[in-house]
Order: sequence, then C-alpha cells, then structure tokens
Amino acid sequence: MAAGSWNDWTQGDIVTNAKFQDIQDSIVFIYSSDAAANSALTNKVEGTVYFNTTDDVLKFWDGSSWQEVGGLDILFIKYLCIAGGGGGGGTYFNLVKGGGGGAGGYIGDSTANEQKILIATSTNYTVTIGAGGAGGGPSSTTPTSGSIGSDSQFKDFIAKGGGGGGEQSSPNVDGGSGAGGGANVQAGGTAIVNQGNDGGDGTARVATPSRAGGGGGAGAAGADGSVSANGGAGLASTITGTSVTRAGGGGGGASDTGGSGGTGGGGSGGVGGNGTSGTANTGGGGGGASNTGANPGQEVGGSGGSGVVILRYSNTLSISQTGLTLSTVTDGSDKVTTITAGTGTVSFS
Repeated sequence: MAAGSWNDWTQGDIVTNAKFQDIQDSIVFIYSSDAAANSALTNKVEGTVYFNTTDDVLKFWDGSSWQEVGGLDILFIKYLCIAGGGGGGGTYFNLVKGGGGGAGGYIGDSTANEQKILIATSTNYTVTIGAGGAGGGPSSTTPTSGSIGSDSQFKDFIAKGGGGGGEQSSPNVDGGSGAGGGANVQAGGTAIVNQGNDGGDGTARVATPSRAGGGGGAGAAGADGSVSANGGAGLASTITGTSVTRAGGGGGGASDTGGSGGTGGGGSGGVGGNGTSGTANTGGGGGGASNTGANPGQEVGGSGGSGVVILRYSNTLSISQTGLTLSTVTDGSDKVTTITAGTGTVSFS
C-alpha cells in the first residue's frame, strides 16, 4: 500500500509495520517550522504534509524541500529514468568468454506500474543522462571486464548504471542490473533492488559448450551459461503513447551460439569474435566477447547503450531546459519530452 492510498479495513486485520507506516505518511502533522518538521519527520516521503503554526499555512514535501500548498502551481507528471548499460566482458587468450553487460537501472513508468509524481512549476529539476559503459578488451596479457554504465537522474530519482560484464578471472560486476559472469565458473552480478535483475553465471572455460552468463535486464535475470547465455528481457512502457521495451541485458560470449541480447536494446554475445553494443538510449547491456581458438585473441565486448529520461505532462505546459539534448511531441492531451544526452535542468511553466 503506497503512501496516501486507501485501504478497506475489516475486523481482525493486522496492522503491519508497512501499513502503519503508510498511515503515518498520510497524516497531516503539526509543527512550528520547516526545521522542526525536518527534525521530527526523518523518514518523510514525497507527499508528506504538515501544518506550519507560525505562518498558518499547509506545506507538502516535494522530495527535496517543503512547499506551501497554493504557493506554487502543482502538477502531476509521469517519468521514466534509465541509466547507461554496462559494457560486455572482453577476451585475450584461449577459450575466454566475456559475460554480458547488465542493463542500466530502470525506475519510473512501466506498463505494469504507471508512475506519477508531484512537481512544481517554475522550479528547476536536475536531469543527467548516463553513458553506456565501455566494452572490456585485452589489457597487456589479460582480458578485462566491461565498464559499469553511468547513472541517470531526474529530480531526486537516480537510476544506477548497469554492471560491466565479467571475464574469466575477475569478479562479477554489480549494478542497476547485474552483469553476466565470465566463463570460468564466475557468478553473475547482483542487481540494485527495484531497478533490475541479476546476471547469469558462467560455465567452466573448458566446458562443452563453454558460455559466459547473460547480463540481467530490467524485466528478467540473465540466463546462466549452462542454459543459453541470453541477456535478461527489459521492461515495456507506454509513456510515449506506444509500448516500447527498454533496458535489456547483454548476451554472454559462447563457444557455440552467442547469447542473444535481451529484448529492449541488449547487445548479442560473440562466438569467436566481438560482442555487439547495446542500443543507444535504451540502457541495454553490451554483449560479451568470445575467443574459441587455441591462440591469443583480441576480442572486445560491446559497449552499453546510453540511458534516457522521458517525461509526460499536460500539453497546456511548456518545458525549458539547460545543458540537455531533448525533443518534445504532442500525444493527445499530453506532451512527451525525451531527453537523450547531457547534464542540466528542466522546468515547467
């Protein structure tokens, strides 16, 4: 039960910690100042309300500060924030298989969860679009893991970059979604709670077939190398007006059939070659590389796809920005702004 939502109580219901917290989050508290409210309400959530007895005004918490009800024009918007995907793992010598990169962390709107938040007009909100992580490759005489993707941010919501795909001897890399483990029985990476899924485990380097694990996606975990090495599926959202799947995990490198990238922009794993990159502005993980011959190889993992922030709001409003690359279209009674690069701010009027 989310804060502020209604619950139909029946006789005998148990008041759990979660339900009591929801009740508390929905109470109108009474304090003399913002400082007093901050001191007392240490676990406040967006939408928490208190009455200021000094100024005789009602105030709400917008996620970062107290705002006077009626003092600002308030509006609801939908948002989707996806971080950069992790790069796929690389190779250097005989039989190395790189794990698939984990998808960038996915927060906000999905088809299964319509996410709306309260914001104020004429207020600047921070936006950052995370870059995808670089694919791993040969370094001296050793393979390297893929790099973790960069975080994306809208307002105070931060999506964490996807984990970089493992190689045969390095640990897995955790992230928004966890990376696939390298093909030397390396375990897959662990995902950030409520942002993605774990990566799959790699098989033994000399197994038949030998496969690295697939990177985790926003909608599903990456497959183990013993199964398929496929990247985990992404999540679908209709925030733009049509259903689009994003944040798929990268496929792991393999000796027989490289793991497929997860639906939603994940790159495919290589077979005796490089991994392919995740799709830009989806947060897809990069595919892992694979060396299948007896000689040292120079195969490189695919880079992760960059992240994205998408905002949907009333078409009666206008958006202003600094430092960002964005485009805005009208869809029915709403506008949809897609932000594809940069670090800056947006405001509405």
